[in-house]
Amino acid sequence: MQEYVKIAVDAMGGDNAPAAVVNGAVDAVNARKEIFVYLVGKEELIRQELDRYQYPGDRIEIIPATEVIEMAESPTNAIRRKKDSSIVVAMKLVREGKADAFVSAGSTGAILVGGQVVVGRIKGIQRTPLAPLIPTEKGVSLLIDCGANVDARSSHLVQFAKMGSVYMEHVAGVKNPTVGIINIGAEEEKGNALVKETFPLLKACSDINFVGSVEARDILKGDVDIMVCEAFVGNVVLKMIEGVSKTVMSLIKGGMMSSMRSKIGALLIKPALKETLKSFDSSQYGGAPLLGCNGLVVKCHGSSNALEIKNTLIQCIAFKEEKINEKIKSMITAEPEEHTEE
Repeated sequence: MQEYVKIAVDAMGGDNAPAAVVNGAVDAVNARKEIFVYLVGKEELIRQELDRYQYPGDRIEIIPATEVIEMAESPTNAIRRKKDSSIVVAMKLVREGKADAFVSAGSTGAILVGGQVVVGRIKGIQRTPLAPLIPTEKGVSLLIDCGANVDARSSHLVQFAKMGSVYMEHVAGVKNPTVGIINIGAEEEKGNALVKETFPLLKACSDINFVGSVEARDILKGDVDIMVCEAFVGNVVLKMIEGVSKTVMSLIKGGMMSSMRSKIGALLIKPALKETLKSFDSSQYGGAPLLGCNGLVVKCHGSSNALEIKNTLIQCIAFKEEKINEKIKSMITAEPEEHTEE
């Protein structure tokens, strides 16, 4: 009998919901026979979208939810008051063990609060970091944390490094992944109080491959597999990369269309350029997991298209098959007592 990876998907979350979400879910179940999807949200709207596609009907189920948490709402109040929202109802499926994973392109704040309050943290995990894969020259690197904990302590960053190492080795397939802390210089004595306090703790960890500091200019080189920071720095890094990418692409397109000669040149280099830039398309890598929850919680970009939703659902397979949460629990059990305070 087929054992499914059951994924609760917030069908109402994101700029392109429910159309892109439903499309991505259908593409995922058509691509991988291990995936079973609960589409959570307004039943009539979801049904209208599903009717556009051919898919195995025994592997997609609609779970009704009458409310939607909007981007501008207070995350804490929304999670508390909107009990029948698509985010809360979908997360409850994970908490109750009916689903292995939760996926949404909706409100980041609501997903972070819901991950803590509804799904809950693994015992011993102090904070749950958001960890997206960042395209680099050499492939991808994990940025942890990029938005969940703006006032992290050194012990939190140590746990981030350990959870990130588990994830990169067993989901991304990077053997003995290297870990670096984002800093303003390469020297150990550089940095703010948090970095200075965290650096020797990471250096002393025998269960991670810590290699030192990573300066901002080196982030996209891909020399380090896991980049550790608190969420303020991580979010600035992430959004700077996204902004620079869009600006550079806009300038390239403008330059190519500026004259007849450049247009001819653009036609000649288009295939090679398209292939090169493909590796920097974030939709290929799926969403960002909120590591350390009692079940997989994944946040997709708010502007996610069907491809990103599909790849995020496929990403959930490895998380379950590799028993990532069990490995994180084992890691926490082995930690010194002082690193497991709440």
